[in-house]
Amino acid sequence: MRADTSTLGSGLGTTTNSVVVRELTKEYGDHVALRGIDFDVPAGSVLALLGPNGAGKTSTVRIVSTLLRPTGGSVSISGIDAVRRPHDARCRIGLSGQSAAVDELQSGSENLIMIARLVGFGRTEAKSRAAELLERFDLGADRHRRVSTYSGGMRRRLDLACALVSRPEVLLLDEPTAGLDPAGRSELWSAVTEVVDGGAAVMLTTQYLEEADQIADAVVVLDHGEIVARGSPAELKRTIGTDTVQVILETVDDIDLAADTVRELGYDAVSVHTDTVTVAAESGGRVVARILSELAGRHITVVSASVKAPTLEDVYVRLTDRRQT
Repeated sequence: MRADTSTLGSGLGTTTNSVVVRELTKEYGDHVALRGIDFDVPAGSVLALLGPNGAGKTSTVRIVSTLLRPTGGSVSISGIDAVRRPHDARCRIGLSGQSAAVDELQSGSENLIMIARLVGFGRTEAKSRAAELLERFDLGADRHRRVSTYSGGMRRRLDLACALVSRPEVLLLDEPTAGLDPAGRSELWSAVTEVVDGGAAVMLTTQYLEEADQIADAVVVLDHGEIVARGSPAELKRTIGTDTVQVILETVDDIDLAADTVRELGYDAVSVHTDTVTVAAESGGRVVARILSELAGRHITVVSASVKAPTLEDVYVRLTDRRQT
């Protein structure tokens, strides 16, 4: 059941930048983790930070959440200088880290009520807010069970609920779906989407590039502490500029002739593997039709042919020269 989004996020409903980061640097002794990065996160949108291990993603999240002080630069949270006034900024932030930060000896309800009381809710209001969130995250039936008996997915949902108790204007998620099965990941992203619909700004890191492709309005790719690309998923994929055409032959005996045929058509980015010819080309739909026609003319039997558009993983690999694992 879809909840009223105002119970989840901030309900800002504006297009202002809830997060503004400028010239952000972070040094750990001689190691430079961040090298003057800039980005904005508008209210009601999702920004995904991508990059290999050590790229600076977690440092960025910790600085924006006020848990870590930067070496230089500025961070603004809903117009508040988060470096100079971290307490005021923190009141507008919800944070869910890489592991569920909940008290396993308490029940789900007790965890949420405790958080609500800590952020200033009265006793009655805290119980009401806890009940709202427990129902939204399908934990109502388990509200009185100790968290130590919860599954991994249930703990992650509870942790996200805890991050939303104060109706934050900015929600920071560091690898929020790590360790979840596909169903658990889908449930969590559904909840995040509702938070965004309610007007909150969401900044997240994820190891699942297909998730960033589906949920993010904007993507920032970090490598060695620098931003190497930014834009919407569609914009970044357009930078690749080519589709991948894959043709599988009936017999491997035809592979060399098939590859030569494709090259004769003017396509140089051709690779072969066993019974498969792969071609990188623009307008893959037209290309595959042309290839199939030419192969048929040479009596080469094709079992199947497919066209794959560029993915965010293709962009990631090209930019960082590493495959996400």
